[in-house]
Amino acid sequence: MKSTNYRKICLILSIGMILSLLGFSKKTDHSLYKCMIQMKNYSGEGAYVVISLLKDGKYIETLYVQGDDDQWYADITEWWKFQGKVRTNIDAITGETISGGKRTVSFIKIDNDKIDNGYTLRFESAVEDQEYYENDVEFDLTSENLQQKASGKGFIRYIRLIRND
Repeated sequence: MKSTNYRKICLILSIGMILSLLGFSKKTDHSLYKCMIQMKNYSGEGAYVVISLLKDGKYIETLYVQGDDDQWYADITEWWKFQGKVRTNIDAITGETISGGKRTVSFIKIDNDKIDNGYTLRFESAVEDQEYYENDVEFDLTSENLQQKASGKGFIRYIRLIRND
């Protein structure tokens, strides 16, 4: 009886290790973050906000686009130089623009191996017939920075990220 239980335990552990090696483990390689963006009070149209992942100042990935009318994407000039060349079908779009004084909450997915490894998060903002802020909010993607509120330089008053897993 004792030998049979031992064999069952060994079999279960072996299957678990094989599934883990094949990528079937429950551990994920990314984390989901709730991202709150609070806008400054300003008049005019709603702002387009783009959240990007950068490495050494170069765009790696678009994490989120706030604003769904692609007619205005080219106004976010630095991001569009990257995104427009990569593809015109952007899958990170979720929601309409954000008006002055308003806030929005969205979810962004960040790969765990990007945190504390020299990557940067950049929030760009633009408003029709007004300014464009290439680095309205920009900070090193570190565990410490992900726990702090970051102030904006343009249309964004501040952002706050909270891990959501």
